Amino acid sequence: MGSPRPDRDPTRPVYVISVAAGIVSAHPRTLRIYEDEGLLCPARTPTNIRLYSENDIRRILWIRHLTRERGVNLAGIRILFELEERLGARILEALYAEGTGDSEPVRPAAPPIPSNPSTPTASDPSTTEPEPATAVPVADPAAAR
Repeated sequence: MGSPRPDRDPTRPVYVISVAAGIVSAHPRTLRIYEDEGLLCPARTPTNIRLYSENDIRRILWIRHLTRERGVNLAGIRILFELEERLGARILEALYAEGTGDSEPVRPAAPPIPSNPSTPTASDPSTTEPEPATAVPVADPAAAR
């Protein structure tokens, strides 16, 4: 898929499911599954026909890249989408660019997430591990009888 024309609105739904499926080389049933899993929400006409926008097509391409190239399942992709929405970072664009060898890396809007979140960093005191819990003796209920 080439870059969108500057006079086009990428949010405008224009592609019916068969055309969208053809663009991303997927079966229309696959797009319905993505919708059932909550990964896509195409617009609907008054007669309930699904219409996909350029942004939907881009999202489908990310989903297919993550499942095929990265081995992420649909539940994992949903979590990535949720994280991206919460953090405001372009996580998926960065992963897609990294996986396809795109020459222009996408800069995340938020600081990168550490690869191992359990590893504390010296500059962030909130990531230090809590003190281990001490054992508290518990009375044996049978002995109290």
